[in-house]
Amino acid sequence: MRAISRDLYPFEHHYLDIGGHRVHYIEEGGGEPVIMVHGNPSWSIYFREIVKKLSGRYHCIVPDHIGMGFSDKPGDRTYAYTVEQRAKDLEAFLEAKGIDRDITLMMHDWGGPIGMGFARRHPGAIKRIILMNTAAFLIPKEKALPFVLRLSRSWVGAFFVRATPVFCLGTTYSGLTRRKMDASLRSAYIAPYNSWNNRIGLLRFVQDIPLKDSDPGYAFAVDLQDHLHLFRDVPVLILWGMQDFVFDGHFLDKWIEYLPNAEVHRFEDCGHYILEDAPEETGQIIENFLQAE
Repeated sequence: MRAISRDLYPFEHHYLDIGGHRVHYIEEGGGEPVIMVHGNPSWSIYFREIVKKLSGRYHCIVPDHIGMGFSDKPGDRTYAYTVEQRAKDLEAFLEAKGIDRDITLMMHDWGGPIGMGFARRHPGAIKRIILMNTAAFLIPKEKALPFVLRLSRSWVGAFFVRATPVFCLGTTYSGLTRRKMDASLRSAYIAPYNSWNNRIGLLRFVQDIPLKDSDPGYAFAVDLQDHLHLFRDVPVLILWGMQDFVFDGHFLDKWIEYLPNAEVHRFEDCGHYILEDAPEETGQIIENFLQAE
């Protein structure tokens, strides 16, 4: 993987062995833990600005999922690329770090089911929840799976996801709608995914979307949605880019249904990568939320 400019990613590299695989993570600051859980096809770089903003008062930790970012990218023979396994990885990671209370979970995209998978098993450890264009439930009935994801699940699409950077590169364009990602940041986003082998995680995430009850992640998603009531009394902040063509308003409506006491901020002109589209506004809202008692 090509080195990332320290102007963009000014963090020391930390590693933990989880299940025989090396997991890379950012760790900055001290105080209460804020655990940030990224999605696909991003990595810990997505949270770089909010880490800078919060690390003066909080213990910010951002792991790269196995197969993503600076973490190991094993083949299918040695790692099960399922959301349930990733939730177990996060559980093992936090146990290894000795973090078991007063946790703020900040989740984006696939980070939602992964982070909430941990929370479902350890509800007493969760102090706050921050959600951004994500899910922890089955796809709403009103929502059709977008064409690009349906295509990526076909054998033709799967080949192009592994053989080319088109999936990751495309998201650096479609994921922002208020502004454009500059070329240096775009190059950093796709840098970990520079070969067939290094793009395995991107494809496996898409293939793990639970659509029918025979899919491996379906029962896991049902269990998550059936236990979201455990967090109705936990402070929840929802930041939502309304121009996201995947996690659109149907997903936001479901979150409000499950967690009706949540503080909700809609960004009508922002897309999937809301922290990139509105870094100053989202950063201030997050900081205010964390400081409120």
